[in-house]
Amino acid sequence: MADQAVFERYEIKYRMTRRQWRAVLAAMLPHMKLDDYGHTTIRNIYFDTDTYRLVRRSIEKPVYKEKLRIRSYKQAAAQDKVFIELKKKYHDVVYKRRESLSQLETLEWIVRGTPFPKATQIGNEIDYFFDYYSTLKPKVFLSYEREAFYALDGSGFRVTFDEQILARQEELSLSREVWGEPLLDEEEVLMELKTSGGIPLWMSRVLTEQKLYKTSFSKYGAAYEKLVCRKKDAAAANIFIA
Repeated sequence: MADQAVFERYEIKYRMTRRQWRAVLAAMLPHMKLDDYGHTTIRNIYFDTDTYRLVRRSIEKPVYKEKLRIRSYKQAAAQDKVFIELKKKYHDVVYKRRESLSQLETLEWIVRGTPFPKATQIGNEIDYFFDYYSTLKPKVFLSYEREAFYALDGSGFRVTFDEQILARQEELSLSREVWGEPLLDEEEVLMELKTSGGIPLWMSRVLTEQKLYKTSFSKYGAAYEKLVCRKKDAAAANIFIA
């Protein structure tokens, strides 16, 4: 799955306690298997404009929204492969298109501002995105521990569990250790159901049994609100009139 370049699916999120997480895992055992990557520490760098236009629009929950990030599935060295991902959402359907480069090639592309080094349709779309949002820069580093599962019936249904979701605005590098501000409580887990069709009946049953309801939770949106908005509020609180 990490090598897939084009995605079109629904991504449905649920925030749950660890007790609920264990119950869901037990229900999944006959139907799903841990994917080849097993447990991974995912590192992301999110790009945005000088005014945080992309994330501010996302928080407004529009019909259409888009974002761009760089992702690695481990602590990346210079020659390790990383992914440049252009993610769009329209009427609840997520469209993700991505290319891969070495981290060194990626950094050279970003720093020098030269055209995307791969002559592909997705590369052209990424270049257009940078041209359209002319002030795009790395803004937030976001990491989390993930376990990903796929359905044994070949339906393409997938489930991921994310915990220890951390965000920071320093050391924006895929080569650094993970640290930052937590975006979930220590006892919380974020589950995502990824499907191009419906949710299997057995999963619907366990969601009902555990009283789990879908939620709107953007990791980057939560990071923006915690790291950027609260700092602005704190700065405003320090203003006084002599």
